[in-house]
Amino acid sequence: MKLILPSAKYEASYCAYITELGDEERYPFPLDFDHHDFNAMLARIEAFRQGQNLPEGYAASTTYWLIDQDELIGVSNLRHYLTPQIEHAGGHIGLGIRPSYRGQGLGTLLLKLTLEQAQQRGIHEVHIHCEKTNPASAAMIIANGGKLHSEIADNRHSSTIQRFRIHLAQSTLSN
Repeated sequence: MKLILPSAKYEASYCAYITELGDEERYPFPLDFDHHDFNAMLARIEAFRQGQNLPEGYAASTTYWLIDQDELIGVSNLRHYLTPQIEHAGGHIGLGIRPSYRGQGLGTLLLKLTLEQAQQRGIHEVHIHCEKTNPASAAMIIANGGKLHSEIADNRHSSTIQRFRIHLAQSTLSN
């Protein structure tokens, strides 16, 4: 398995992933981008990576795809910095695993690989949030060194958000 930047090579697998998601809420947010013009979607993802054409309150972010052979099985999004809004609720990393691949520990792997990207960007304290009603997500964060920092009410969804911190070592950056 490998973590890559989005590529037109995986268009069919991406479209199958979106179909498999059905009407469930999509994580991370770039999965909500219109994909009917696939090249335009890829350009939008690249613009976000470059910090261009960002909606108000958004941060530059890089989207990664977890690939197993030629199959897209997971998506993560790493924000390069936090705005006050995202620091409050959202955090540095959002991710999701394709429904047919869930329950196999792949979310833990995807988070680990995305944390490596955060470390390479010089991010040493990663904020990552999940809903309290999602214990699998919390377990994935804890398995990657996450420590619960706080909980806040999410009035939009009538739920509680757990806010974790993961401290990455500054001296273990690879060359």
